[in-house]
Amino acid sequence: MAEVKRIQIQEARRKVQDGEALFVCAYDSEEMCGGIRLEKALTMGELNARLPEVPKEKEIIFYCN
Repeated sequence: MAEVKRIQIQEARRKVQDGEALFVCAYDSEEMCGGIRLEKALTMGELNARLPEVPKEKEIIFYCN
């Protein structure tokens, strides 16, 4: 199992922009994600739908507010 760690938003944004990672809003409710959705972020539902096509080495960065 991979280690879970906190990173700064600047590092997270760079990783997403460089294609190294995906942003995922960590709330189950689509409505809760709506108000805090970051640029290029997926909701949990979108991640679940795309999971089969996400490469295993792709970092997933979860966030919540």
